[in-house]
Amino acid sequence: MKRRLVTAGVALGVVVAATGVATLTAQADPIDPASPELSTWTVPRLTPDEAAELEALGFTLAHEHGGESHIIGDEALADEARELGYDPEFLDTVYKDVPPSAEQEGTYYGGYRTVDSYEADLQAVADANPDLASLHDIGDSWLKTQGQGGHDVYAICLTKIAAGDCETDPDSAKPRFSLIAQMHAREIATGEVAWRWIEKLVNGYGTDAEVTELMDTTEIWVVPVANPDGVDIVASGGDDPILQRKNANDTAGSCGDAIGVDLNRNSSFAWGDDSTNPCSETYQGASAASEPETKAVEDWLRALHPDQRGENPTDAAPADARDVFITLHSYGEYIIVPWGYTSDVAPNDAGLRALGKAMSDSNGYFVGTNDDTVGYSTSGTTDDFAYGELGVASFTFEIGPDSGNCGGFFPAFSCVDDSLWPENEGALMTAAQAAAAPYAG
Repeated sequence: MKRRLVTAGVALGVVVAATGVATLTAQADPIDPASPELSTWTVPRLTPDEAAELEALGFTLAHEHGGESHIIGDEALADEARELGYDPEFLDTVYKDVPPSAEQEGTYYGGYRTVDSYEADLQAVADANPDLASLHDIGDSWLKTQGQGGHDVYAICLTKIAAGDCETDPDSAKPRFSLIAQMHAREIATGEVAWRWIEKLVNGYGTDAEVTELMDTTEIWVVPVANPDGVDIVASGGDDPILQRKNANDTAGSCGDAIGVDLNRNSSFAWGDDSTNPCSETYQGASAASEPETKAVEDWLRALHPDQRGENPTDAAPADARDVFITLHSYGEYIIVPWGYTSDVAPNDAGLRALGKAMSDSNGYFVGTNDDTVGYSTSGTTDDFAYGELGVASFTFEIGPDSGNCGGFFPAFSCVDDSLWPENEGALMTAAQAAAAPYAG
């Protein structure tokens, strides 16, 4: 087994999560900040102690960009923060208008699918298209491992299936493009974008020449919900979704509503430099890959992608390495390339940036490392694992702007088809088409 980087350092206090700032299409004006509803506020970048103080006050820590931190709370909390010497400035409301006509059974917040709906729809696609789709149970959610309900974690393989295709074997005949979404549960548009990608491939085979060629030559694997327990918590709020980021593991202490482990700080590669506070939004867990959802994704990636990189951080994947991996997050309009855990550039930095630029030609997102985009390091991330452990060309997409009707964690459902999917459709196609030789660029 390849040696994994597990760093010894420990981040103090609370670390504010990714990401950043809008750069694309202008959105509608934010709603009146005097509303009693939850709002997103900007403050000068917080120190760990300041972040802990505001979180203890009741704020949810959302994102960080450059010299700013984004925090979520109502006007009363903002006033309390001002009494402590902070100067929160209104950015936007968290919730957007939800048209009642858009509400359907199995959905919430105007049309977003529940986990049960995703599961039913995945099964329906596989049943209706046995020559194009194969559904795989890749592991369990935390609640399921505890006998408390929960879910399986599902991946769907999409290709024109021939003998040996869609097997969990890294020595596949076809190159592979793998995609995951909703690892952070509250980033709800990511699952819908992943679903539109599934629909495009299945519905386009035989009618769209570009899709047909891709499906004939490449396996595309999609996990639309990587954190199903967390998404259940989010969806339980209905038209006021819960701001749950982490999974549902509640064993680490009394954290009120802030339960769970941040699955994007829990991966086994370069784990250990994020928050050790169980109530932090970026709590890294008790140990590397401690969570069943993390283990499910890591085992799945190992089963899909051949190990193409050496053991040392400076070892590059060869120029003829294959396969691409993308993890969808929100928000900030970035394409982030490894590394996340260090400011050092990855050995394949030029190739990663070249493919990132090709994808950004479709969505207009800014391409760079953590240092270039969010401005700080993140340990134990999924993209660092896929690249660092296996040499797969790996990227994080931060979809959507900071504010407006289509911004933040909870964009209006209409934004999925109006902007978030259209701007990323071509980028995902570019990624999948590059799977045979992502570093050749």
